[in-house]
Amino acid sequence: MLTIHAGADGAALVVDGGTIAAVGPLDALRASRPGARVRSWPGTLRPGLTHEGALPPAPSPRERVHALLSRGVTAVAALPDDPALRSALDRSGLLPARRAPEPAPGARADFAVVDGSGACLATLVGGRLLYRRA
Repeated sequence: MLTIHAGADGAALVVDGGTIAAVGPLDALRASRPGARVRSWPGTLRPGLTHEGALPPAPSPRERVHALLSRGVTAVAALPDDPALRSALDRSGLLPARRAPEPAPGARADFAVVDGSGACLATLVGGRLLYRRA
């Protein structure tokens, strides 16, 4: 299913499965894909962050990964040695990469939505909404 993710500034991304199909102004993308679902966000779309160093402390591996997602992280520079933590990272789909990919046509749909203060509102990894601030 095609989904257009639109920021409050009018910038938008078309996500087809786990890939970005197009980038551009919301009006143009909506006109070129009339059947697409539109998800409007009260912030701006931006590339995901790359986390370097140890993962944040938390009671469980899942919660440690969730802490990254809540910051807009879509890639992890160094994978941990802990098998339980690596498993949680694998399940999330976070990339083991030195740099998170830029949102561009043909790229994996990894991006974040941030508000005016820079706080993360949502994180999408491989086209999946993995974090959304309540």
